[in-house]
Amino acid sequence: LIENIGSADRLVQESAADIRHGGDQAYYVPAQDYIMMPARSMFKDTTTSTATENYYSTLFHELTHWTGAKHRLDRLNTAKFGGKDYAFEELVAELGAAMCCASTGVTSSPREDHARYIQNWLHALKSDKRFIFAAASQAQKAVDFLFSQQQAETLAA
Repeated sequence: LIENIGSADRLVQESAADIRHGGDQAYYVPAQDYIMMPARSMFKDTTTSTATENYYSTLFHELTHWTGAKHRLDRLNTAKFGGKDYAFEELVAELGAAMCCASTGVTSSPREDHARYIQNWLHALKSDKRFIFAAASQAQKAVDFLFSQQQAETLAA
């Protein structure tokens, strides 16, 4: 079972993102501006993470993509899978997810599968180390945007 983490749930809820559950894959649909997530029951414990950690890190990954929409941070483009721009956006989303987990108390230990995932994208970027810094900067902007939505909700209340 996935444990509810109040601060993580608040961040997601106050983002006002359109999040739908169904199917067996997680992804963001820019053209229709929604996030698709598998049912919570699809997330399981692994040797490195709990179902809770897996669920929230996946959700935060997609939420980071969501921040890149033109009417938000205008970071996304129509990059094709495997290209340099696509690899860059995947790094941004992975780093943004890690930052959101850390900021909301979602316990997260370094995971070998995430490290391999990031390494694959760094390899796709020809191991140009500047890209990791640029991606980290964009990830921080995404996280700042998400938390600014939360602060705006608090101020409006």
